Amino acid sequence: MRIESVRALEILDSRGNPTLSVSVTLADGTTASAQVPSGASTGKHEAVELRDGNEWRYGGKGVLRAVQSVGDLEFLGDLQPDAEDQSAIDRKLIELDGTPDKSRLGANAILGVSCAVARAVAASRGIPLWKSLADTFGTKPKFPAPMVNILSGGAHAGRQIEFQDFLVMPRAFRTMRETLEGIAGIHRAAGSVLRERGYRLTGVADEGGWGPALQSNREALEILCAAIERAGFRPGEDFAIAIDVAASQFYRDDMYHLATENRVLTRDEMISLLDEWRKKYPVVSIEDALEEDDWDGWTALTKRMGGDVQLIGDDLFTTNPERVRRGIESGAANAVLVKMNQIGTLTETFVVLRIARKAGYRAVVSARSGETEDSFLADLAVASGAGQIKIGSVTRSERLAKYNRLLEIEAWEGLGVGRIQTRDSARW
Repeated sequence: MRIESVRALEILDSRGNPTLSVSVTLADGTTASAQVPSGASTGKHEAVELRDGNEWRYGGKGVLRAVQSVGDLEFLGDLQPDAEDQSAIDRKLIELDGTPDKSRLGANAILGVSCAVARAVAASRGIPLWKSLADTFGTKPKFPAPMVNILSGGAHAGRQIEFQDFLVMPRAFRTMRETLEGIAGIHRAAGSVLRERGYRLTGVADEGGWGPALQSNREALEILCAAIERAGFRPGEDFAIAIDVAASQFYRDDMYHLATENRVLTRDEMISLLDEWRKKYPVVSIEDALEEDDWDGWTALTKRMGGDVQLIGDDLFTTNPERVRRGIESGAANAVLVKMNQIGTLTETFVVLRIARKAGYRAVVSARSGETEDSFLADLAVASGAGQIKIGSVTRSERLAKYNRLLEIEAWEGLGVGRIQTRDSARW
C-alpha cells in the first residue's frame, strides 16, 4: 500500500485562524484528508505549531510555511513507503524534522500527514477508521463517555472568570444517544437559569458553552447544579461535574490570581479551595488544577484528593511520553488528557495511551478550542479504548461533527464496541 503523493492546503479553523488540511493519495487511487486543530490555552511544553509570523497576514498566524513543509515531503512517493506501517511513517517524519519540539517542519504539518495516512489506509481497507486504528495499534475499542462543556471562562470566553470550563459527565446513561439528549437539555436549562439571574447572554464561548461574566468562579458550580435539576436530572446521580481550571493561565509570581474575586491564592489555598468544592458539589474530575511545572504541588494534590477525584494533567503532561512517565514516577495526577496536536503524530499519541493504561492512569481523548469539522477525533477515542472523550459543548458544527460521528458509530458500526462506561464501571 504505497503512498503516491502528499499535499496540503491552508484552511480556517473554528476561530477563523489558519490551519492545515492534508491529503494523501495511495497507489491504488485512494485519497483521504485530515484537518489539524489548534489550541488557545496551550501548555508551554507542547510541540510547536509552525506559523508564518507575517503580521500583515492573519495577524502572523498563517500556515503557508507548514503547507510548504508538507509539499517538501513529496519524496515519500519516491521511497514508496508502506502506508500501513504507521509507526515507520511517523518515525520518519520525526527524523526529518530533527528537533525535540517539531519546530522545523511544524507539529501541525506532521500531524496532518500522520492522520491523513491513517484515514487513507482505512478507506483502502474498506473498514471504519476506528477499526483500522485499533488494528494498526493493537488496541481494544471502547465507546467513550463524553465530558461536555456547559459554562466557560478563561481563554475560552474572554476571561470573564478565571476557571476555564465547567462540564457535565454522565453517570446513569448507557448510550450516546440518550446521553446527548440529556446534555442538550442541560445546556438549554443553563441558558434559562442565567437569564433568570440577570446575566446577559451575547453569544457562546470558543467551545460552544455559555460564557457569562459571573461574580465568582464558584457561582458557575451553583448555576450548573441548578441547570442539571432544571433539566430534570439529579446532580451527582444522573450527571456529575468536571472542572477545567487551566491554572497556568492565571498563575504568576508563585500565586494564583483570581481577578474576578479580587483575591490571590497560594498553592495550598488553591488545593484547599478545590477540595472544599468537591465536597460541597458533585465534582468528580478536575483538570489542570495547578501550574504546569509545579510537580511537588501536583503530588500533594494527588495525595489529598486522588482517591476520590479524577485529576487530569493537560498542560502538565502535554501528551508527552516523558512528562507522563515523570508524573507517574512522582505520583502527580491520576489521568492524562490526550491531544494529538500536542505531540504531533498518531504513534506518539498511542504511546502515551499505553503508558497511562499500564500505570493505571485514566485517559481522556480531547479536542482543541480551535477545531475543524473533521470527525477524526471520534474514531480515535473509540479505537483507543480510553473510555472518555472531551469535545466541547453541544453547539457549533465543529463540535457536532464529532458527536454526530459517535452517533453513527453507535448506530451503524457498533458491533463489538460496547456502550459508554458510566458510574457502574468508572472509578469516579
